Amino acid sequence: MSIDIRRARLQDAPAIAEVHDLAWRNAYRGVLPGLDLERMVERRGPVWWQRALRRKVAIIVLEVDGHVVGYATLGPSRMRSLPHRGEIYEIYLRPEYQGIGLGRRLFQTARSMLDDMRLKGLAVRALQANDVAMGFYRRLGGKPLVETGERIGDQILPVVVFGWDLG
Repeated sequence: MSIDIRRARLQDAPAIAEVHDLAWRNAYRGVLPGLDLERMVERRGPVWWQRALRRKVAIIVLEVDGHVVGYATLGPSRMRSLPHRGEIYEIYLRPEYQGIGLGRRLFQTARSMLDDMRLKGLAVRALQANDVAMGFYRRLGGKPLVETGERIGDQILPVVVFGWDLG
């Protein structure tokens, strides 16, 4: 079995959309209101991902035996009030590939890419109700920095911002 992590290419858009769909339904069913979840998943189809790739959004994919089973998006932090300059915006795996160390590998590669971009310090946002993500970031050594909120539909859901060293 081969496991590779590389920059996403335009032809990866359908596979990334499929990972997004499966991972979001798995992670957020029961956390997000059903209609809001469906809208958010539907909005992120292959065309959305093709546009992101054409805009040069930093997206990496994790392949197992040549099949895209995970992805991460990353870049400059959107949280200007923090000293952390890098951010992993999203990191998702197909549900059947979770819990076997692939997420950790994808995270470490994304973090290394941020270092290469000279973005010191890393921040990641997670919905507080997403127990799996909260545990994942804690196990990777993330320290809660601040709590905030994210508007999803008509609700504002609590979000925890995790941070990693600035060195």
